[in-house]
Amino acid sequence: MDKERALMEKVGGRFRITGRVERRRVWIEIKKESLIDLCDYLKKIGFDHLSAISTTDWVGEGKYELTYFTWSYHDKIVVVIKTRIERENPAIPSVSRIWGESAQIHERELHELFGVDFKGNPDLSELFLEDWKGPPPFKKDFDWREYVREKYYDKEDEREKAYWG
Repeated sequence: MDKERALMEKVGGRFRITGRVERRRVWIEIKKESLIDLCDYLKKIGFDHLSAISTTDWVGEGKYELTYFTWSYHDKIVVVIKTRIERENPAIPSVSRIWGESAQIHERELHELFGVDFKGNPDLSELFLEDWKGPPPFKKDFDWREYVREKYYDKEDEREKAYWG
């Protein structure tokens, strides 16, 4: 765990972070305003691979938590970066200029499913949901059952009345 602790100290000396160290994994929480600088720094010191970006919807807090999983092939360490953004009008700078297409496709997915606007991403077009007109469907407060009932079922059709409970 010496490499992991050394990395945490190195990053902590440059950025205001909180975090923890595990075997081959470093967890970092940072303010969204510092995300791009941190990602640039990690890429510069060998974290060449962004394997995933995920979103956690904290409805009660009015926040999304974005989690970035980066990997150093040389050091065999994963750095997991977490940052929070507002759930209403969610926007954050894109990391696609840092990690290229691997970042771009993850951001595109999260834009479509959660409505996150990744500023600077050159392509946030539809990925899965062709011609979707509803709200972002992965938001925890999106009632997909109600959406399907309203969109696809006919209240007047005897066969479909069971779906209107």
